[in-house]
Amino acid sequence: MQVAESLQAASAPAPSSIRQFDFKWIVIGLCVIVVLYLALVPLIFLLWQSFHTPESAAAASHFTLDNYYAAYSSSETARLFVNSLEYAAGTALFSFAVGAFLAWMNERTNTPFKRLFFGLSIIPLIIPSVLFVVAWILLGSPKIGLVNLALQRVFNTDHVFINVYSLWGMIFVDGLHYSPMAFLLMTATFRSMDPSLEESAMMSGANILQIAWQITLKLSWPAVFATLLILFVRAIESFEVPALLGLPVGIQVFTSAIYQAIHHYPSEVGLASSYGVTLLLITSFGIYFQSRMSSRGSKYATVTGKGFRPRPIDIGRWRYLAATIFVLYFLLIVGLPFLVLLWSSFQNFYSVPSMAALKNLTIEPYRFILSHPTFLQSVWNSLFLSLGTATIVMLVTSVICWIVVKTKIRGRWLLDNVASLPIVFPGLVLGLSIMIFYLNVDIGIYGTIWIMFIAYATRFMPYGIRYNTTSMLQIHKELEESAAMSGASWGTTFRMVILPLLKPGLIAGWIYIMIVSIRELSSSILLYSPGTEVMSIMIWELWENGQYVELSALGVMFIVVLFMLVMLAQWAGRKFGVREA
Repeated sequence: MQVAESLQAASAPAPSSIRQFDFKWIVIGLCVIVVLYLALVPLIFLLWQSFHTPESAAAASHFTLDNYYAAYSSSETARLFVNSLEYAAGTALFSFAVGAFLAWMNERTNTPFKRLFFGLSIIPLIIPSVLFVVAWILLGSPKIGLVNLALQRVFNTDHVFINVYSLWGMIFVDGLHYSPMAFLLMTATFRSMDPSLEESAMMSGANILQIAWQITLKLSWPAVFATLLILFVRAIESFEVPALLGLPVGIQVFTSAIYQAIHHYPSEVGLASSYGVTLLLITSFGIYFQSRMSSRGSKYATVTGKGFRPRPIDIGRWRYLAATIFVLYFLLIVGLPFLVLLWSSFQNFYSVPSMAALKNLTIEPYRFILSHPTFLQSVWNSLFLSLGTATIVMLVTSVICWIVVKTKIRGRWLLDNVASLPIVFPGLVLGLSIMIFYLNVDIGIYGTIWIMFIAYATRFMPYGIRYNTTSMLQIHKELEESAAMSGASWGTTFRMVILPLLKPGLIAGWIYIMIVSIRELSSSILLYSPGTEVMSIMIWELWENGQYVELSALGVMFIVVLFMLVMLAQWAGRKFGVREA
């Protein structure tokens, strides 16, 4: 019915003046220019600045290799490189081990309450990294950490059980925060796997652990490798954990080194650029190998034309232990972090939970936040950037996806690759690149909210491409041909036929980009200025000022709002998603 109505509306006769002027090539040309500008400018100017001295009133910029010499002739750089690799590899392995184990229990065993656990797995992803790290500082600090204090009281010792201010602490906190990503990625693999090989192994006398290690995991190797690479790339670009947990104890990785180089006086932009190029190369190699592995995964296929019904493995009484593990995991990743922030948000000064501290409960931190001079401006800036970014990205990428999927224009694959290029940019490196460009090319947006808008649109453009491509592939060419034969112009067809049929992907992508834009910190930290703060920057500044209870109050409100947005996303997915007949 929707398709018929769209075709009927598209075939309505148009005024001759409109019919004579087709906006097709203007719209396509503008979208292509926007994509090329957003994707290529950061890369070009990052490379340019890494080989040039900064321009000053005394001397013009000139070509030099001193930036790379300063970066890589120091013995500290070797330690920086090792720390970065150890941190990223450790975080990826820990995230994968936790997420894959939980995914296996949820999909391949008869663990009770599996649907509930799958729904709960989405919640940790809405907690911004900076809030998750702050919560675990309050939980795992050697001096004030609630977990340490509780265990010390139980075992009557002064031993520090958890120290988040260490490399292993950084790996634990970041790995725990992103284990739901590994869970969701591996869940899809385990869910679609043919159980016949596992059943054959069980009939041959293999136990559950042997089946999981020798059969299940090996058959899902492409997904395992791709998941590990995704987690590694995400960890190597992480900023919040290295900044909050690493810098206070002198543990530096590339992202924290870039941040310090920019905030050093005088600012070492060239040095930061050389670090950024290295980080960009590392993420590019990771994404390249991920795509190669995805294209060679056919030999591991177990889903064929032969029908099968996925059947879980009966683990007997162990299923109750599995359910208990899920509950403990949810407490570690959501319950304890949120509760410690909630407790802290009702204190005048942070204090360990106790009966005495209950008498000091107050809502003063919430009053402070609501009356803070930058609060309303930060809320407005966050809403403007998130809503504007999501709208522009989804509309522009819908045109790009139409070119790539529906036309035979030569070189369209190159346009798809260029539009996806920003995915290899770590957020901090992207912010650095855009800062460098608009410092050298003064068009009046440096220090305004528009420079952050450009950074957000660039960073999240690849996600718009992925969401729109999936929906565009499902639209048959004959619908456009029918509209054209009825006299509709390209613009009318795109507006009345293509966009309505893209609705599921458009809405899902729009809501996703809106949510991650509100959470974004790494792209903003180098670009904001007084008056352009967003919510994540306000949280960062409260932490740097030592206002922990006020930060907790803002964090609680932030998490609640983001949770409501996720519920909106799920409602929209059910309402506008594809319905089966």
